[in-house]
Amino acid sequence: MAAVRALVAALPPAPGPVVVGVDGPSGSGKTTFADLLARSLGADGGGPDARGVPVVHLDDLYPGWDGLDAVVPRLVDGVLAPLASGRPAGYRRWDWAAGTDGAAVAVPAAPLLVVEGAGCGARACAPYLSLLVWLDGPPAWRRERALARDGATYAPHWERWAAQERAHFAREGTRARADLVLESGPRNSVGDGDPPG
Repeated sequence: MAAVRALVAALPPAPGPVVVGVDGPSGSGKTTFADLLARSLGADGGGPDARGVPVVHLDDLYPGWDGLDAVVPRLVDGVLAPLASGRPAGYRRWDWAAGTDGAAVAVPAAPLLVVEGAGCGARACAPYLSLLVWLDGPPAWRRERALARDGATYAPHWERWAAQERAHFAREGTRARADLVLESGPRNSVGDGDPPG
């Protein structure tokens, strides 16, 4: 966590918000890490209010189990490009049970924003990201974590989603373009003493 905070603090001033992307494969701890990072950055005075730095979770934007690549334009067009140009930003939260877009969610303008989820480090997102963190871990451990988190809902889709991730990350070169690569796992932590998730 301290390494990411130091990188954020060292960023040169720029128009628009500082956007930190946290990408990596499913089960690597992105959500927990992003939430801890947002709280940590908010405690530094970077947040819009006492709630801290806003976090956009791509789990709310993926249009279904085959939607990894489709999330990129949803993120860019709905959130990243509008915030960069000072316009209101938001998205439709995906209703996983109904299989369709659900409620509208506004993303507040703030000096800092954290975006987490597989795909947020795609090349189309890169012009809007101030910093890209790649989080990974041993495949068996990641699978165990993801299935413990989402249970029977995720189990039938694990291989299908993992195949999308492999293709997407290979095509996008996400890990190689990351500013910081962090490894999570059963014996290590990425949150300065806090488990990654």
